[in-house]
Amino acid sequence: MALLEERLSAFPRVDLLGGVTPIQQLVGLSEAVGREIFVKRDDTAPLALAFGGNKLRKLEYLAADALRMGADTLVTAGAIQSNHVRQTAAIAAHLGMRCEAVLTVPPGLAKIDHFASGNRFLMNLLGVSCEFSQSLDSIDVQLEGLAARVKSVGRRPYVVPVGGSSPVGVMGYLRGGIELGKQVAAMGIDLSAIVLASGSGGTHCGIAMSLAQCLPSTQVVGITVSCGVQEQARKVSDLAVRTGGLLGMSELGAPRIELWDDYFAPGYGQCSADGIEAVRLVARTEGMLLDPVYTGKAMAGLLDGIERARFSNDGPILFLHTGGAPALFAYQGDILPAAA
Repeated sequence: MALLEERLSAFPRVDLLGGVTPIQQLVGLSEAVGREIFVKRDDTAPLALAFGGNKLRKLEYLAADALRMGADTLVTAGAIQSNHVRQTAAIAAHLGMRCEAVLTVPPGLAKIDHFASGNRFLMNLLGVSCEFSQSLDSIDVQLEGLAARVKSVGRRPYVVPVGGSSPVGVMGYLRGGIELGKQVAAMGIDLSAIVLASGSGGTHCGIAMSLAQCLPSTQVVGITVSCGVQEQARKVSDLAVRTGGLLGMSELGAPRIELWDDYFAPGYGQCSADGIEAVRLVARTEGMLLDPVYTGKAMAGLLDGIERARFSNDGPILFLHTGGAPALFAYQGDILPAAA
């Protein structure tokens, strides 16, 4: 682990967190499900720009790279309720930069709240200039096109990949995983497993790579939020190989990647009954807010994993809270219908 920390220190980083995020025991939820559960609150970083979230860790390295290259505009993409775009826009504002984004609308999202509330409202407040697209399938081409248009008017763009998930972005969760491992050791917690949402793959990749070094016996489970196991495994594994190469530590590039894909239906950006129930349960036992399409589905996977004995042993489980609560307002009719 010391070598990994040394290699990470060679890469520039902008401090967007302001300190270590806490680990808390979820006493009420643990009592409700009969299993000891902890949470790492990456939704509550000390600085917590624009409600915080996991993208801040990635953007610490991506923003530093953008500044190193003399950029004045961050160009990125995501869904209409993208937590990533909201956090990228906040960092751009914080650093005196502009932000431009391509936004897509997942199938089935046609309610006015999705376009005017939650993260979309915050994007407008933060001054993001948005273009709209039907699909993220050719997003790299779309981002390069947007970057070219930004450059054509005399500005200097830096393309931030979807979710901040590039080898540079993964550095954030290599560092975050080391932080987590040190906290767990100091608290004397013998973790059975860590559970997190696996979307663009960077968070999962960084955690899997770093914990293979500092908590090698702990099961790391990614709950897919947009696709099946095979597609997601390729995405995370490819990131790991490229990140290991960037660090000059190829031996890091083959961590164990465990994924559960039973919980993302009916599709990316759409609520599921189990995910909504998980959001309600955590709110009413802990006063902690999850979002309906990332952390809610990941928590649904954790709870079902306990019910079905999918974890490797009966020890404590840690949930990585990656943020996303602003999306609650855009999905409020799904989460808490008027009759509830």
